[in-house]
Amino acid sequence: MSVDFGWTTNTDDHRTKTPVLKVENLAISYETRTGDVPAVRDVSFEIQRGEAHSIVGESGCGKSTVAFGIVSFLGRNGRIVSGRILFQGQDLVGCPEEELRHIRGDRIAMVYQDPMQALNPSMRLGDQMTEVLTVHRGIEQEEAEEICIQMLGRVYMPDPANVMQRYPHQISGGQQQRVVIAMALLNDPALLIMDEPTTALDVTVEAAVLDLIAELQREFDTAIMYISHNLGVVARVSTKVGVMYAGEIVERASVEDVYLQPYHPYTQGLMRCVPRLGMDKRSSYLYPIPGRVPSPTNLPPGCIFEPRCDYAREECRRKRPELRQIEPRHWARCHFAEEIAQEGWTPPEGLIPDLSALAEVDETAEPILKVEHVKTYYEAPSKKLITREKRYVKAVDDVSIQVQKGETLGVVGESGCGKSTLVKTIIGMEKPTDGELEFIGLDISKPASKRDIAIIQELQMVFQNPDSTLNPSFTVGTQIGRPLRRFKTVPSDQVHDEVIRLLDMMKLGERYYDRLPRQLSGGEKQRVGIARAIAGRPELVLCDEPVSALDVSVQAAVLNLLMEIQQELGTTMIFIAHDLSVVRFFCDHIAVMYLGQIAEIGPAEAIYAPPYHPYTEALLSAVPIPDPSVEQKHVRLSGTVPSALDPPSGCRFHTRCPRRGEMLPDGGKICEEEVPPWRDNGDGHRILCHIPLEELRRLEPVVTTSGG
Repeated sequence: MSVDFGWTTNTDDHRTKTPVLKVENLAISYETRTGDVPAVRDVSFEIQRGEAHSIVGESGCGKSTVAFGIVSFLGRNGRIVSGRILFQGQDLVGCPEEELRHIRGDRIAMVYQDPMQALNPSMRLGDQMTEVLTVHRGIEQEEAEEICIQMLGRVYMPDPANVMQRYPHQISGGQQQRVVIAMALLNDPALLIMDEPTTALDVTVEAAVLDLIAELQREFDTAIMYISHNLGVVARVSTKVGVMYAGEIVERASVEDVYLQPYHPYTQGLMRCVPRLGMDKRSSYLYPIPGRVPSPTNLPPGCIFEPRCDYAREECRRKRPELRQIEPRHWARCHFAEEIAQEGWTPPEGLIPDLSALAEVDETAEPILKVEHVKTYYEAPSKKLITREKRYVKAVDDVSIQVQKGETLGVVGESGCGKSTLVKTIIGMEKPTDGELEFIGLDISKPASKRDIAIIQELQMVFQNPDSTLNPSFTVGTQIGRPLRRFKTVPSDQVHDEVIRLLDMMKLGERYYDRLPRQLSGGEKQRVGIARAIAGRPELVLCDEPVSALDVSVQAAVLNLLMEIQQELGTTMIFIAHDLSVVRFFCDHIAVMYLGQIAEIGPAEAIYAPPYHPYTEALLSAVPIPDPSVEQKHVRLSGTVPSALDPPSGCRFHTRCPRRGEMLPDGGKICEEEVPPWRDNGDGHRILCHIPLEELRRLEPVVTTSGG
């Protein structure tokens, strides 16, 4: 049965001249007990059909508030104070609720950051999807089901008919997001609003979703409003960009103009915070924006960015700048935009620390950590009710690594590859099934509860979510001071002074001593978590995604902080992250994990240039790069990561490998039957693959610039 979706790419004169969305001087406030709080002020932009307009900025800048204002989801205390929202020429401000409901369901669709916000956990996916068509289009149930199955196929959902019968918890996060996107597109919306739709996804799933967005934009000619704090994602999907700060648009232009010639100091600051794939910590430095986004209840009298701006002058302190046109189709809200762009930026004196102590790691010394053939299995329930057969999830399966004193080992890979299980096994939160773990010459195969306190002191961890590790009832000073007392790092009468010293090292200061966790921002909580981890002056710190949930400026500050700690204390680190740009910048050696095993390991610079494992190549191809002039090879993995309960035979990557068919005889049949050998590329760089190194060296680099 072939279904006519009713999709059209009609571009008559009226639709060509009239923007799909035009926001004019929008102001949004929230009513509180102390008065109205101005969350958004004087925001203007427009989106034509077939355009993708991104809104980018730090948390708290008002990006999502603008989106919720467009669809009138501001809550009981939120209201549009002034301005207009023109959708296909119709003003939505003051529009009757029943009419708004029809427009939202039929012509405007929204995709949220968390797909579970849009999916009902108690309903089958098929019932939720067909409801969109039966309610808004009056389509019969059987025809609606067929349309939904075809749309799931369009978003590359495997076995869409079967997915229709499942509940949301029975599919992966990436598949949940694809279902939400498919639902949003069922009625062929004129405007698609996407609020951080890829933040929680693996880099490979994120790449597939971004490819899908670009394809849908081309095929359906849909106008897209994309909200993100990830500059790399914005560079990949956008036609135009609006940079928001503290409720205002401070710069607006095409994506090329904003990235290659930013005029506003805030935009320039965001660009300096992001590590690029070729950067490393010994030859470059990240420049975080000082301070934080001001509260909407306490805005500066002049330019709202003035307290954080390196170029601020007296005029900036007393006069608020207007958003003005600097060049054709390029606007900036800055008094001295042209002058700033012409002069360029130089780091203030004393900003760049001397990181020469990071320069050398003694590779000939005895490793501080040895992990030999470690396995961590979890027993899984059997499918049969009565059986003696035991089944195991092979989370970590025969992993061997060595870490030298003073270096940082990065571990990367998709969700479920075993990264976190590996560090939890090292820290003692999980018991290894087999293998040997040796730290500073001592056996650490026992769980943490049975380890000597001296080992616990020397081995600490920084977690991804500081809220899950900080006690909300105790002050910052108490929580940092606890390990100092527990490990007797300093005499008891010096604990308070040592906590202050650690707070100063974290760039927080004494005023944070008596604060509770709820009084801190996300970045400040993470700094407290780091301070607590290093309070006992450990030899090895394990960092499990410590910057993945942070804004780019806070991320840059935390990375710089970790480098300074490494220099001052000589700390060794294992650093887990899914952002390969961050890993390349921060780590000395990198291990790429796939389905419980290491697929490639070596010096950071070797991992990012041919030869590399086909899995590493795909990961690099998926990284969103914040530079529209960079060319990136399009290598995508088919399917999902197989189950660690029953991993594929031979090479575990063979079910998704894009290279074995073209680079091995017989279509790479050997990959299905035999475990691949280690290929030694020298200098500690090894690749677990059947493809010979000579063939892998012939691969073109994944990332190239216009200059080659």
